[in-house]
Amino acid sequence: MKLLIFGATGGTGKQLLAQALQQGHTVTAFVRNPQMLQVQHPNLQIVQGDVLDYQTIEPVMKGHDAVLSTIGRPANKTGVVRSEGTRNIIRAMEKAGIRRFVCQTSLGYGDSKEVLRRTPFVFRYIIVPFLLKKGFADHALQEKHIKNSQLDWVIVRPGNLTDGSHTGHYRYGFAANDPAITVQVSRADVADFMLKQLTDQRFVHQTPGISY
Repeated sequence: MKLLIFGATGGTGKQLLAQALQQGHTVTAFVRNPQMLQVQHPNLQIVQGDVLDYQTIEPVMKGHDAVLSTIGRPANKTGVVRSEGTRNIIRAMEKAGIRRFVCQTSLGYGDSKEVLRRTPFVFRYIIVPFLLKKGFADHALQEKHIKNSQLDWVIVRPGNLTDGSHTGHYRYGFAANDPAITVQVSRADVADFMLKQLTDQRFVHQTPGISY
């Protein structure tokens, strides 16, 4: 498939890019700073742009079969990259007639808030309300834009992200109050699951969680 990846310089994005190329996909990586992506491959094209600038997205969109996004910002920084950036991506996709959109957000807010009961005290009562509050709010608005779109979307909600290995063994599509999950998963396994959503129809228009 011809894939367009947003957020390819981030932790999950780099895994997504590497695995997509390994699987034989042709990939366009849309990045703000190409110097942060030291990857060369015959099936890879790197395009510079800004998700907050729609005019840089629209020309790149045409000709792709699907779009994947892992855009975001560090927890200690505020902003609207997730929500506004995603809204620009959706607008360009709808104009180009591309339907499949797989987007990473997060567990822990909205109808998945119950999952926080499975996390440590410090994370639940200090990190989430003080460090992640604005980020979660931007995630919520991001998901709202996706759900209001005309796309065949899948929102992937991982637990706490780690730099662990690509195992291919994880839980997904569980209830938010499932006592068996650890609420953490490697970025490599999140990328694995996201790529599977390109052809799997089970979670279209759904928000599956992913965790060990």
